[in-house]
Amino acid sequence: MTKQEIFGYTPDPKYKKTVAYFSMEFAIDQALKTYSGGLGFLAGSHMRSAYELKQSVIGIGMLWKYGYYDQWREINADMKVTFIEKGYSFIEDTGIMFTVPVHDSPVHVRAFLLRPQTFNSAPIFLLTTNLNENDEQSRSISYKLYDSTESTRIAQSIILGIGGAMLLDKLGLDVDIYHMNEGHSLPLNFYLYKKYKSLDEVRKRVVFTTHTPEAAGNEEHNYDLLKKMSFYYGMEVSEVKNLLAIDGYNLNYTLAALKFAKKANGVSKLHGEVAREMWNSNPEICDITSITNAQNKTYWKDDQLEQALAGKDDKAIIARKKELKRELFKLIANQCGKLFDENVLTIVWARRFAGYKRADLITYDWDRFIKLVYNSEMPVQLIWAGKPYPEDYGAINQFNQIIRKMWPFANCAVLTGYELGLSAMLKKGSDLWLNNPRMYREASGTSGMTAAMNASINLSLPDGWVPEFAKDKQNCFVIPPADDHLSPQEKDQLECQSLLDIIDNVIRPMYYNDQKKWVGMIRKAAADVVPMFDSGRMADEYYRIMYNA
Repeated sequence: MTKQEIFGYTPDPKYKKTVAYFSMEFAIDQALKTYSGGLGFLAGSHMRSAYELKQSVIGIGMLWKYGYYDQWREINADMKVTFIEKGYSFIEDTGIMFTVPVHDSPVHVRAFLLRPQTFNSAPIFLLTTNLNENDEQSRSISYKLYDSTESTRIAQSIILGIGGAMLLDKLGLDVDIYHMNEGHSLPLNFYLYKKYKSLDEVRKRVVFTTHTPEAAGNEEHNYDLLKKMSFYYGMEVSEVKNLLAIDGYNLNYTLAALKFAKKANGVSKLHGEVAREMWNSNPEICDITSITNAQNKTYWKDDQLEQALAGKDDKAIIARKKELKRELFKLIANQCGKLFDENVLTIVWARRFAGYKRADLITYDWDRFIKLVYNSEMPVQLIWAGKPYPEDYGAINQFNQIIRKMWPFANCAVLTGYELGLSAMLKKGSDLWLNNPRMYREASGTSGMTAAMNASINLSLPDGWVPEFAKDKQNCFVIPPADDHLSPQEKDQLECQSLLDIIDNVIRPMYYNDQKKWVGMIRKAAADVVPMFDSGRMADEYYRIMYNA
């Protein structure tokens, strides 16, 4: 396949360097289950904007037999994890098959292509090991995104990294830059090192985006286990340690990626600072800059709402917003048996379920929460949605606890099936988008961007991307963070009180008594979020700051 055949368009000379973008997940369309959460949403928007800008970018990912998982309900309405086989008629079998060494044995890999015109994205090659030529263990490598079995998880990185690099060579593509979106594809560097026989030659070609703002959250595995799994593509452990000057028992993927790359970036200005503080004590790592994540407005926007916002037509904004709320509320009625009112202030917390994101922070002062939900003069409606990791039983328990606690309240709902479609519906149907992670734990947090594009106002702590956007009480509401020196419990208590104070004293009175000011904030947020947080800006910055550097 020629480059022209793969793209179907002639790349803009401004973006002539060919970039292979390696990511374990891509959220391109609701119908294609190759993502779990924010990392995939980010990669999907990047691919859409690369297509719009006619950049010479090719995605390299995995074709997951069962996707991430399907989120349903148990008989008692608790969350249920279900794995259902997926099939796609819209991806093309390239006919290209090759073997990748895993555990010193050849694993057959086949490449499928998502063509640009299918969903208006850059071309994406998706790799699978689910082939008759493989034994069951090898087939299972591409069954589940982020498989919980350590050896399978390692094998997934090998297929993505080494398999993706092999595919590009088999296609005869002259790749200028290999972009690792997170450290999952780290083995590609060992393939490149064997190919070029020089760390400097690898560094000329590799860039790296890190998304995890704490050292403990960055993936690492035992050196010897990685050797047994063929992670190093034939290198010995001693050679790897000598090459990267990383000793110890475990290889940290992020640290290794920072040694292989010519340049790295965090995904917000604040995260860039956190990442430099985390890693700069290690010798011979690359520079870490920042390129703030963004989302593709073309994909996420509602056309009628956009027209009303552009025309500064307050009546049309309010009318369309109520229509979008009614569409969301039909889903709530169907899932939860509760009838919501489009005239009531609707607050949504929706994103990946993880402890640090504090889905239930608003309930930490239960007495005040009860007063909030039972207030009939200025009522509220609350909605939760999101997917925990399927074996994060703490997060699943938190999800189920919220379901049980909200069961008696007619104005509180917990939805299942949080993927691209529901995410879009929630942003379009919410009035207030709630984001309250523990400070410095959210690398970027892009959901609030697409909420602002759809006439939903952010209520957020100033973490991730928010400090670059926020003008308190002008385009969003900022929750003041508690002092860094306090204990986590004290922070939770204070930040819960601040959150409820803002809702009670500022947000509800404005929503019900000063509609002009409320809609003015909606328009200000929509104007401020674009172009700075549209992924066209981000995709262009990657070329200027990372690829052409």
